[in-house]
Amino acid sequence: MARRRAAQAATTASVAAGGKNSIAGPGDAGLEFRPEVSMHRAAGRVAVFAVVVVVGSGAAKAQAPSPSPFVSPCLAPEYRQFDFWVGDWDVLDPAGNVVGTNKVTREYDGCVVQEHWEARGPQKQIGSSFNTYNPGTRQWHQTWVDSTGGFLLLDGAFADGRMVLSADMTNKRGRLKHRIAWTPQPDGRVRQFWETSSDDGQTWKPSFDGMYVRAKR
Repeated sequence: MARRRAAQAATTASVAAGGKNSIAGPGDAGLEFRPEVSMHRAAGRVAVFAVVVVVGSGAAKAQAPSPSPFVSPCLAPEYRQFDFWVGDWDVLDPAGNVVGTNKVTREYDGCVVQEHWEARGPQKQIGSSFNTYNPGTRQWHQTWVDSTGGFLLLDGAFADGRMVLSADMTNKRGRLKHRIAWTPQPDGRVRQFWETSSDDGQTWKPSFDGMYVRAKR
């Protein structure tokens, strides 16, 4: 009995000496608990996890295939048939008078030929047309609009060394057929000849006859 009381007294003294930072257990005279050590270990595990996540993310990005370079869908030679019209032009009437200027450009990765027309003379007119090749119909299409309310939808093709576009349009004067031909000249100029018919194509009247000469601006 005396020995048991002595052992209990020793154990009680050990616990009292260790305070809250000692844990007594069977076969353990006292295991020190240090919160700062546990916090450092936890922080280390979090840091390692973060490194793994970052490295893994970088590897995933490195393995992603690079996007293919853009290739214009308008590389077929037919899209270049109207390129002879591209340029900065003065436009002359048959008498040699400058009746306007026209800057014709390739737009939208070579898919469109666009003109920017500005007339000279008493009647101010600014207009633009969009021209593109339609592989489905194997034809060219032009949409023309201008500052006088003019509007044309033309379709046609390049044949026999010239571009010819035509349309049937209805306006305040009635129904008219339009036929416009652009013909490149040996010296680099371009002739634009526009005809209209009010009798369903039986007879034609000139509406515009212009010669495109490279501008010296």
